[in-house]
Amino acid sequence: MSGRQVLPAALLAFGTIVAAAYAQTPPPKPVQPPAAPTAPQIAPYEPQLLRLAELMGALHYLRGLCGFADAPAWRDKMNALAEAQGFDEAAKARFAGAFNRGYRSFSESYRSCNEAAGTVIRLYLDESGSIIKALEARYGR
Repeated sequence: MSGRQVLPAALLAFGTIVAAAYAQTPPPKPVQPPAAPTAPQIAPYEPQLLRLAELMGALHYLRGLCGFADAPAWRDKMNALAEAQGFDEAAKARFAGAFNRGYRSFSESYRSCNEAAGTVIRLYLDESGSIIKALEARYGR
């Protein structure tokens, strides 16, 4: 036997079949990568609304702590804002998170109404009013 190896006939025949099939098969179409998920459309004023939601959460807690009868109204106003904006579930979650963050930030440290709580209430009412005025001026009613 010589040092040269000979391919078996069956393998050569299979190679011929593969070559013939390849010649008859059209080239594959380019595969389109899946479309990248699109980011949800976020209103340009969403950061201000998120801050407003956080302020509402804080006011909901602090005004209740200080005995103001309108304390529950702040949660209702937040819900009304979410409804008016037509938020999807993701946006509702962001706004609820901001509201809860505002609430928790004071519920963890204020156990009774004091002068500091009154000052925060006034500052947050002022800031809320400023945000609303700025949004109205820029985007209208």
